[in-house]
Amino acid sequence: MRAFVALELPEAFADEVAALSRRLAATCEGRFVPDENHHLTLAFLGEVDEAGARRAMDALDAACAGVGPVELTADGLGTFGRGRAATLWLGIRRSEGLALLARRLREELAARDLAFDEKDFLPHVTLARRARVPRGELGDLAFPLPDEARRVTLFRSVLEPDGARYKPLYTVTL
Repeated sequence: MRAFVALELPEAFADEVAALSRRLAATCEGRFVPDENHHLTLAFLGEVDEAGARRAMDALDAACAGVGPVELTADGLGTFGRGRAATLWLGIRRSEGLALLARRLREELAARDLAFDEKDFLPHVTLARRARVPRGELGDLAFPLPDEARRVTLFRSVLEPDGARYKPLYTVTL
């Protein structure tokens, strides 16, 4: 199964991300992520079997032990890639708590011989894929107000013709 570990967005923050995404969809082309799929990935695992998923759950427990809620503060928009392959995202300021949680999770995954995407951690919420952002002003954008994330979840990603569907497999509350 294809899997990743992510911070779930708190309800108010998620609602404000969805509103920002709708506002951007009015001026940007692209395949916008459904509201229910917004999250902040801490580690992308790729393909794991059942035993690997159980080890990921153990890593999640160990990484989250003693960790409190994580501050989420919007930090502007950005893109990965260029042209029609660009991904549009909302940046999240790297707080000490967020960086610590991501580092601990990656250490615990590595200690259990679980492979994950080792790119530098860049906290963000993906808003659209195959995005084309027009040059110039995007108009008045209301960014989400600061909030705290309290749930870290191991998700299964099921790829379907109309996009990915995420199924929570295991959640730890901070």
